[in-house]
Amino acid sequence: MYELLSSSANVKKARIEIIPLIDVVFFLLATFVLFTLSLEKMWMLEVPLPQSGDPPKEDRVMYIEAADDGFYFWHIGRSSPREFGTLPELSAGLVDYKRREVRPRIMVGGDNHARFGATIRAMDEARKLKIYEVSLETNAR
Repeated sequence: MYELLSSSANVKKARIEIIPLIDVVFFLLATFVLFTLSLEKMWMLEVPLPQSGDPPKEDRVMYIEAADDGFYFWHIGRSSPREFGTLPELSAGLVDYKRREVRPRIMVGGDNHARFGATIRAMDEARKLKIYEVSLETNAR
């Protein structure tokens, strides 16, 4: 029985080594610091949301729609009648719209079969006239 007790006394106890633990913690800290320095900073834009008591404002946006045959449709506001023409006629309409509006805004879209280049040409016409509030309109059809 004495031998049984003496053999169990020679068993070493488990120890936690602190030096490797400190090395691992510093490695993780350095990795975290380097990772956060390489992040891209995101900026937030303030968006004024409409209040419930505000009356609905008149829609003065010019909507342009490109067709598949090279023609364009445009109108000011959602409920106004559409005009029809080619790119030079659209350009003349844009000049007239910019002359009448203090803050011209344009939404450009296309029909189901129009090529994307036609919408880009409409956006380029607006850019030539220094109309910078131009957006692409997408609709689920």
